[in-house]
Amino acid sequence: MNLMKFVCSFAWTDLSVSQSERDLVMRMCGTFGLNEGETDQVKQWLELPPPIEEVDPTAVPHAHREVFLQMLEMVVKADGKVVPAELESLQLFRDLVAGGA
Repeated sequence: MNLMKFVCSFAWTDLSVSQSERDLVMRMCGTFGLNEGETDQVKQWLELPPPIEEVDPTAVPHAHREVFLQMLEMVVKADGKVVPAELESLQLFRDLVAGGA
């Protein structure tokens, strides 16, 4: 669920969630086998972003950071346009992954 919280947070980086981003996130829910309650929580995060204090990159285990980065890149690119705020957020996460913080 931590991954999905990050994914939804990144979907909101440009202040809106497109239908293509929603579709991708819902496919991820199926791929990861989320149950109904978990999927409902993800849907809520697509309506209102998760609280920023709950999206802490330093809480992502080192072993999972590359997977998180790949999923975040997918959701940012899902709508066919990557705005500067999305690029900046991705770069910050990349720096975290590379720095091993």
